[in-house]
Amino acid sequence: MNQLKRDHRSISIADQVFEQLERDILSGKYPRGELLSELRLSSEMGVSRTPVREAIRRLEQENIVQECGRGVMVLGISKEDMLDMYDIRIRLDGLAARRAAKNMSDDELREMREIVELQEFYASKEGDEYSTKLYDLDSQFHELLYQGSGSRMMAEVLCSVHRKMAKYRMSSLSRQRRAAMSISEHKDIYTAIADRDGDKADEVARCHAINARKSMISMEKQG
Repeated sequence: MNQLKRDHRSISIADQVFEQLERDILSGKYPRGELLSELRLSSEMGVSRTPVREAIRRLEQENIVQECGRGVMVLGISKEDMLDMYDIRIRLDGLAARRAAKNMSDDELREMREIVELQEFYASKEGDEYSTKLYDLDSQFHELLYQGSGSRMMAEVLCSVHRKMAKYRMSSLSRQRRAAMSISEHKDIYTAIADRDGDKADEVARCHAINARKSMISMEKQG
């Protein structure tokens, strides 16, 4: 019994280390090309090297870092990667929304409505803490949308893609105009799903992904 508890705790710590490192890399804390070592990360995170080693192995599988002679090098997400991920979202977000219109439960719909209402509330506020709230709610909205599709594989792929877009999503949602437009688009997606209108849900979800892509390209051009 004690051994099982130790194993569970070890796995839990490794998961937490992985999630934190992934967030730090995708948000830009560790920029592309930076070298990371087990010793440095262990010290910074206050954990042993074992969960760090496990996290690095998983990050390699995600192609976010690459092993080199002096540790691992941060690959992060390039502009080309981002464009590819938007292409994936444009193709699949609509399908996920179409399926959600058929499969999403009443409880999930209520949760989605509450998320949109909270987004509208925080969008009326000013300050970095509210931008962070909007980012977290955006993540919750899309995760719920993908899970509501009823397809485990689709949810797994799209949640992973959406998570990897962290840096660009943060920048986009920090812009008041794009944040307001994004929330309006979320509202349209929710309404179509609540109406059980698969065609409309498909259309507005694809438009949402297309507009997000346009916003990212515009930010890149502006530097």
